[in-house]
Amino acid sequence: MAIDSSSNSDEATPIGHGYTISSVKNDPTGKTLTANLKLIKSSSVFGPDIPLLNLAASFESKDRLRVRITDSNHQRWEIPQHVIPRDSSSLNYPLRSLKSKQGSGPHNLQQSEQFLTHPQSDLIFTLHNTTPFGFTVSRKSSNDVLFNAVPDPSNPATFLLFKEQYLQLSSSLPAHRASLYGLGEHTKSSFKLQPNQTLTLWNADIASATLDVNLYGSHPFYLDVRSSSPDGTVKAGTTHGVLLLNSNGMDIVYGGDHITYKVIGGIFDMYFFAGSSPELVLEQYTQLIGRPAPMPYWSFGFHQCKYGYKNVSDVEGVVANYAKAGIPLEVMWTDIDYMDAYKDFTFDPINFPLDKMRAFVDNLHKNGQKYVPILDPGINVNETYATYVRGLQADIYIKRNGVNYLGKVWPGPVYFPDFLNPRSQAFWGGEIKLFRDLLPFDGLWIDMNELSNFITSPPIPLSSLDNPPYKINNAGDQQPINDRTVPATCLHYGNITEYDAHNLYGLLESKATNKALMDITGRRPFILSRSTFVSSGKYTAHWTGDNAATWDDLAYSIPSILNSGIFGIPMVGADICGFSRDTTEELCRRWIQLGAFYPFARDHSEKDSIRQELYVWDSVAASAREVLGLRYRLLPYFYTLMYEAHTKGTPIARPLFFSFPEDVTTYEINSQFLVGKGVLVSPVLESGAVTVHAYFPAGTWFDLFNVSNSVNAESGKYVTLDAPPDHINVHVGEGNILALQGEAMTTEAARKTAFQLVVVLSNSGNSSGQVYLDDGETLDMADGKEQWTLVRFYGALRNNSVFVTSKVTNARFALDQRWMIDKVTFLGIPKHKIKSLDRMDLGGNELSIVNGTNSMRKADVKTQFDSSSQFVSVEVSKLSQLIGEEFWLETKIR
Repeated sequence: MAIDSSSNSDEATPIGHGYTISSVKNDPTGKTLTANLKLIKSSSVFGPDIPLLNLAASFESKDRLRVRITDSNHQRWEIPQHVIPRDSSSLNYPLRSLKSKQGSGPHNLQQSEQFLTHPQSDLIFTLHNTTPFGFTVSRKSSNDVLFNAVPDPSNPATFLLFKEQYLQLSSSLPAHRASLYGLGEHTKSSFKLQPNQTLTLWNADIASATLDVNLYGSHPFYLDVRSSSPDGTVKAGTTHGVLLLNSNGMDIVYGGDHITYKVIGGIFDMYFFAGSSPELVLEQYTQLIGRPAPMPYWSFGFHQCKYGYKNVSDVEGVVANYAKAGIPLEVMWTDIDYMDAYKDFTFDPINFPLDKMRAFVDNLHKNGQKYVPILDPGINVNETYATYVRGLQADIYIKRNGVNYLGKVWPGPVYFPDFLNPRSQAFWGGEIKLFRDLLPFDGLWIDMNELSNFITSPPIPLSSLDNPPYKINNAGDQQPINDRTVPATCLHYGNITEYDAHNLYGLLESKATNKALMDITGRRPFILSRSTFVSSGKYTAHWTGDNAATWDDLAYSIPSILNSGIFGIPMVGADICGFSRDTTEELCRRWIQLGAFYPFARDHSEKDSIRQELYVWDSVAASAREVLGLRYRLLPYFYTLMYEAHTKGTPIARPLFFSFPEDVTTYEINSQFLVGKGVLVSPVLESGAVTVHAYFPAGTWFDLFNVSNSVNAESGKYVTLDAPPDHINVHVGEGNILALQGEAMTTEAARKTAFQLVVVLSNSGNSSGQVYLDDGETLDMADGKEQWTLVRFYGALRNNSVFVTSKVTNARFALDQRWMIDKVTFLGIPKHKIKSLDRMDLGGNELSIVNGTNSMRKADVKTQFDSSSQFVSVEVSKLSQLIGEEFWLETKIR
């Protein structure tokens, strides 16, 4: 029997007793194994059990297994297909028998186990005819059990339970071999999940400065990275993913040796992704939920915002001060200050009048800069407010007890658009179009969409929706689920309850906003959303919300951005210098040093805090020029990573174990991350520190601020690096080729500069890299229209020469742009490969170039070495090589 030991019920009361298998069959095509499950014994704790369940296991692809468990007799809430489109066609293949114990009909229950597998898959699903029943998902290649839902008969917390408003499922885990990541959104000091905690998923407007509580988004997905097994059959870094596709509130209890889901509605719809590398799991996960949206090129520039800008001239002054300080500024933002009494789609007639705003935005555009305003979902209830009236006429607001639900947010009394209503798209899109006809903004920032509400409406008496029997750990202390949000008894279109759809609101608003901008502009939309759910990355970028100006928050930003990447939302950043509280010069300087390498880099702060624009302190301004200088040089790299994210789902900012999965030390790292596969960021996260203790995985790493500095880690090691107040350590690892452009004040200007290749030679053979080029705003990336170019680079050291060569797809676009490579730098040539260093004078190299136009004959070749380094570098400059033209460049070293 299941005993509840939480404060949710009396300790000695059994919650439930589990289910047994009453029949098993596979459908005629042999694609699915189904079982009927029967309740062992009823219990009334958290409501009566559902007596009969249906389990269906099916392979949707060779790498994706789905296990769905629901009520046999009644339709239950599931996320509608139109909200998250998913291909659920199972593969057509025979049901494979692994052991003679396998049977195929409902009569064979004497068998203790039933199997389902697929000829090309490494996964096996096994149904265990135990009391209570259970199931496992394991690997064929190693017999490693990935998910073990076979209950321990003496431990009721391991039983599968299924009530109207309480679902429980538990898996045991190999405590010392399983490293888990994900299950957000929470602010954590550790990226790897630590045991003995409850992870609550219920979207809430709780400041992200708060540790270990449910925040703005819900992502019931985790990566499990395994260490090697004692017998060596499992290789370290073997990874799988697990998704529970369910939008209801839940507690996920992680105990190190087990994980238990406690969900207050819906069904169990589990997806298992075979991997077997972290990168492959993300590819498989985003194939199901949707690939991340392509972002416009300009969104990789630097962004500035503050809640509390006073008027248009205040904002104009900020833009002018950035220019005066020589710090790149791409996008200027305004918070709710610009609105008339905080009403969406309006302008404050005194401080932000439309004519002045229009002149301001026109001026930004003339300078190659952009503008993004904020929108909140709540529509002010006000008969003189045209948006409100149109919403009433369209009848698209969320209802409670048959009337529009009245909440309260910044403008006072509000109604909330119901984005499940098919008419809401025309309403929302229409308002955005009218707004953009007034002011040609470049993107939209959607906030408060958890939904956030400044009041908590009293529950409807005796309603089990407003007051469910099981209390999830909302806000860390079991706050009612209606706390400062829209009540669970509210109704959406089609009689869908807020209880079921609550966690979907931010996703639905992002989808509607994305479609509206696409329809209006015909260009790639940029949207920044606070609230997210599974698949939000297909429509929006994300920021980590209301952090604080503390050293702890600076450090927490790394696990937060890494988790967002795992959730399929790679375009993410934290408020640079901190949102709440007053920042300090030192903290702000260290924060821009780190934040310059967030995928999304924006300085933002609250109304009552001091000004923290990057030019306020001279030392911060100096650091900003240096780090943003490197960021802008890396723009082609960031943009190419976004192309990889959009085509494969790989994050932009990545944990070290993505590139070094077999290095178990990387599983524990919280204070460093990789940009792409090869740029390692090792920031200072403590006040007063002038060194940083950084981990370097195996290989040679070169300092991108000064490539004559290198770290050689033969097998992965910690190194104490100098990190004076004005410096952050950013290294590129061996085997990578980076295509950089020049520094500039805007991305538009940076795109007009020549390219430079940095070829980091590898001990173990070839180096490679790529650059994706398009106009930065076309709706479809890498589509059939060929308005794009992809250049792949390969390089190596062989015998007594170094070379780099390129392969070009769709050359025409890059050739039309006349983009040039003017310099190639080879790093990592070991000194011992060069016979006599004294003969390596500047003229001592022979350069050989093969391309279509032979336009590089005049190039200069320079060799650099210093006595303190074990490496020599070779720089080939004045090249004038078209990047769209395939070439082979080789230079002899003697």
